[in-house]
Amino acid sequence: MALGAGVSQPNILFVVVDDHRADAIGALGHATVQTPVLDGLVRRGSAFTRATIEGSLMPAVCAPSRACLLTGNGLFRADADPKLDSGPIFEVRLPADACTLPERLRAAGYETFVTGKWHNDLPALLRSFDCGRAIFHGGMCDHTAVPVRDLAAIRQGAPARVGVGFSSEIFCGAAEKFVRERGRQRPFFAWVALTSPHDPRTPPEEYRALYDAAKIPLPKNFQPDHAFDNGELAVRDERLAPRPLSPDVVRAHLADYYGMISHHDACLGRVLTALRETGQEENTVVVYVSDHGLALGSHGLLGKQNLYDHSVRVPLILAGPGVPAAGRCAALVQPLDLYATVCALAGVSAPSGIDSRSLVPVLASNAGGRESVCAVYMNGQRMVTDGRWKLIVYRVGGTERVQVFDLATDPDECRDLASDPGNTTRREALRARLASWQQASGDRWFRPV
Repeated sequence: MALGAGVSQPNILFVVVDDHRADAIGALGHATVQTPVLDGLVRRGSAFTRATIEGSLMPAVCAPSRACLLTGNGLFRADADPKLDSGPIFEVRLPADACTLPERLRAAGYETFVTGKWHNDLPALLRSFDCGRAIFHGGMCDHTAVPVRDLAAIRQGAPARVGVGFSSEIFCGAAEKFVRERGRQRPFFAWVALTSPHDPRTPPEEYRALYDAAKIPLPKNFQPDHAFDNGELAVRDERLAPRPLSPDVVRAHLADYYGMISHHDACLGRVLTALRETGQEENTVVVYVSDHGLALGSHGLLGKQNLYDHSVRVPLILAGPGVPAAGRCAALVQPLDLYATVCALAGVSAPSGIDSRSLVPVLASNAGGRESVCAVYMNGQRMVTDGRWKLIVYRVGGTERVQVFDLATDPDECRDLASDPGNTTRREALRARLASWQQASGDRWFRPV
């Protein structure tokens, strides 16, 4: 089937998860994690293996990342008031004049539904969706005591209730109910936003038992401590285990993490089964993406507050009408590109002037994508990559440090080539590209490199 042809206004099931590393999917080569449902999506669709986020000005990377997904704009345009923020709320407010993806589809005749985590402002939520169930407004919580409200209750200002069950079961259960009970007068857009596999990593015992911590391999780039002060070694995420990191402790964290992923994989399977059993599968585009990755022992780190690939790359899978069963695509893309992509697959024009670029041409040719992607973290880290070469610049305590990696020969970023005289020209070209992006994007927190 030609891209975008043969199906009139497909349904869109848009699944956003929290903390899922790009490599932690069985079908993409991970030898340990069990993800049969996601594996099935990869087989019948396309997985972008070089999807890279733009980073964050706050430790809660999920909030700006979700703002970028919703608005189709880069980090500094997706936030109504971009600023360095280390406060307790970590909410990103979307610009009032930003047309969100669900808002755009709603205006084009789609029924819009939301469930799960909403880490942005409530006015944006209310203008974007027709209906919603089991919505958690916040960043993180106990997975077995999630405060939730339906959209109608939020409109009325009613208090939250504690959802019954585990977070992924609650949110996927709400999505399943919507799929089974909805009318068919309009196509739907369903935003299903999970909190898994974010900590506290407490998978149901059945899924924790899938993994023997003693037998789990450590990441190839495991280190007990980070090699130098990156400016963010005392953040909450980095205090989830004693220092230096013990291999056994990291294996235990990984076992819990994989258990969380396997559990939400199974919960997502319930929603896909509902689509199939109600005859809606063939006319539904499924999107699966994470807001960021996670270290979990890589480079001596635990969290996402860094710019290594394990933290800025995310899984991005598309399957359904208009999407070829192409398997893996190594084009350099950004998750915010999903805005224009979903619009194209739905036959809806994307707003002019947004940063999102449709991936439909990339899907058609399995080539193309962006020439480079840049990312930020707070006021001390900046990154640029052209897909093969990668530069990270750190500024901590008045001192600058630079790393250069050849991702083709060193995908785990173990060998810093910054001091190699043969890379001087390449390093400076990357610095110039990063500086150009900083100026164009409005990055005022880190003077151009």
